[in-house]
Amino acid sequence: MSQALRETLEGLQTRFRPGAVDKRTTYYLSLGDGPDEKWTVTLTDTTCDLAPGKTGTADCVLKTSADLFVKMLSGKHKPGPMDFMSGKIKTNDLDLLLQLQKAFGF
Repeated sequence: MSQALRETLEGLQTRFRPGAVDKRTTYYLSLGDGPDEKWTVTLTDTTCDLAPGKTGTADCVLKTSADLFVKMLSGKHKPGPMDFMSGKIKTNDLDLLLQLQKAFGF
């Protein structure tokens, strides 16, 4: 795992905006092929938990590169329709992905 990805993931809990989700929501982040690039993020209205790997069944799956994920969270890349049409970003639930964006302010 790159240092930038490690720092970005570690910073998720401090970036979390309580109240951004109204029910427990689980996200599976697939950010590459390595086992250290797979993470589960569980959000409630007051908490953000991060666990390595896939734990349980995710409400929303985000598949993208670690580099693009880091750029999105750092504000260097604003995701748009072309990212989805080109396959750079894949998800099973766009609405929940937008909630994730709101929860971390990117």
